[in-house]
Amino acid sequence: MPEDLLYVTEFVTVKQEVTCASVKFDDEAVGRFFDEQVDLGRKPEQFARLWLHSHPANCPNPSATDEATFTRVFGGCQWAVMCIVARDSSVYARLSFNVGPHGQVLMPVEVDYSQDFGGSDHEGWDAEYEANVQTVEWTTMDPPKRQDGAMTDPVVPCDFLDAFGKLDPAQRQILLDELADRPELWDRESEVVYL
Repeated sequence: MPEDLLYVTEFVTVKQEVTCASVKFDDEAVGRFFDEQVDLGRKPEQFARLWLHSHPANCPNPSATDEATFTRVFGGCQWAVMCIVARDSSVYARLSFNVGPHGQVLMPVEVDYSQDFGGSDHEGWDAEYEANVQTVEWTTMDPPKRQDGAMTDPVVPCDFLDAFGKLDPAQRQILLDELADRPELWDRESEVVYL
């Protein structure tokens, strides 16, 4: 809505590569999105000042990567919002303004169910997700096999530990929280995690 720049009426995805703890947007896709929005008569503050994303665990607080990305991408804007939704629907939102004295303020966020909603297009949403979000595996998930083809006891592959070590501490914590929230991954008798 032009008169209320913090009132979100549409969420659009652009092409991106994601892992369980990171995202990398396709620069050309972002450029096309900007061109399309300008062609519709919109100003950047109407379509490119709110960074809304999710976290895979139950913590909506920004990671060190989130903070660095927000500063790098939105630090030159007059104002911008970082909003994070966690798996348990808890939300974090912060308005940052980069003019005058500069500053930041936490914001309350809610879903406004009083507005008309013309029905959910789950198939369309699924198609948009499939077209734009490419999952990139950063570790091998297949457990090793013995010579006879039977599975060995599951172990964490070495490249998993290398990749885990390259994450910043906040990203590592997100992954650990995700594992803690997935009891089906644990064999309670042997206390081995199945990745």
